[in-house]
Amino acid sequence: MDIGLIIAGVLTLAIYTFLYKDNPIYKAAESLLIGLSIGYALVIYWQTTLVDRLLTPLFARGELLMIIPLVLGLLMFTRFSNRLSWLSRIPIALMIGAGAGVAIPAMLYARTLKQISASVMPLMDGGGFNVEALVVIVGLLSTLAYFYFSREHKGAMGITAKIGTYFLMIFFGATFGYTVMSRMSTFIGRIDFLLTDFLRILA
Repeated sequence: MDIGLIIAGVLTLAIYTFLYKDNPIYKAAESLLIGLSIGYALVIYWQTTLVDRLLTPLFARGELLMIIPLVLGLLMFTRFSNRLSWLSRIPIALMIGAGAGVAIPAMLYARTLKQISASVMPLMDGGGFNVEALVVIVGLLSTLAYFYFSREHKGAMGITAKIGTYFLMIFFGATFGYTVMSRMSTFIGRIDFLLTDFLRILA
């Protein structure tokens, strides 16, 4: 049996010992996973970020503009000095400003404009009445009514808000079910690995 397969199987069983109780075997496997993940991430960041995007263009291809991100990156380390820590605010401000400038339009499109366009659907299409559009409209308006607190939820407003709670419960239930399903998929994959590849109980 391959040594890598043995290590993977033993560590998988070590992680699953937590199902019995918290124990040193589980803590050792957990610490090993965290340490390896951090080490792997550091190597990847060093190679793909510092070497490929900074050091190679600056020293191998002579792109002198790369001195600017190099200086900004070095300024981040002034946080360790009480006297010079104010210099670290410059790259932090640039990073936050650039990140916000890139993220705001993307989030505005993905979370606002795209959601609005998905809720504006024709009630009548080529095949007749569009039931999906009706469900979307009712769900949208009733959910908005539930979060409208400037008016007491009584009468028609109360009924609409009540319908909105049902839509919210369906949404939260579906989200939770999707999360559980993804975790179960991972669990089934690990059990399949243990029984098929590691223990070879199943052919």
